[in-house]
Amino acid sequence: MAVKLDEIRSAAARVAASHGLDVVDAEFIGPAKERTLRVYLEKNAEGRAQLKAAIEAGVEGLPERLVEGTLSVEQLSGITHEDCSAFSRDFGVLLDVEDLIPGAEYTLEASSPGLDRKLSKPEEFQRFSGSLVKIQTFEPIRNNRHWQGRLLAGKEAGARSQSGSGATITLDLNAVKQNSKTKKTGVSTVEIALGNIEKAQLVPEI
Repeated sequence: MAVKLDEIRSAAARVAASHGLDVVDAEFIGPAKERTLRVYLEKNAEGRAQLKAAIEAGVEGLPERLVEGTLSVEQLSGITHEDCSAFSRDFGVLLDVEDLIPGAEYTLEASSPGLDRKLSKPEEFQRFSGSLVKIQTFEPIRNNRHWQGRLLAGKEAGARSQSGSGATITLDLNAVKQNSKTKKTGVSTVEIALGNIEKAQLVPEI
């Protein structure tokens, strides 16, 4: 029986909100008889703000890389093992009660989106402006579908395309060493319509 992933994501978001969390993504992986429903979570905006305040106040017991400043709260997502356990417990009950995965055997996993997290929503591209990203487009731009660069902040990151068809992002290609195909385009920045992005993810900088 087909699983309604949109309904599952919606239910996951409701449970996550009650724990001060946001759902980044949800996916089914593995063969039919050994499927895993993996839900990627992070602290919501309020939770991340509290974590930032805790760092500034010098609270002990925080992750080393956050305290040292080698990773930002945005990158690390602030999720804890306790957050994942509490979410899994409540969400597992809801899945059973609402029968969202009828007659199917599955394993539920909750985890952080990781340092190479996917980006899909316009607000995520704004939030991670200044970060290195890797993007694959549906339609080629200058005969190239694969781009890597730094998301430009400010107006450029949230600019409207000239055609008015939707929001775009701008990548600084000089931020990383480019492959030969990208070099041949002869440009230092590239503007990509959000609607043309097939896949996008952060590139970890550690």
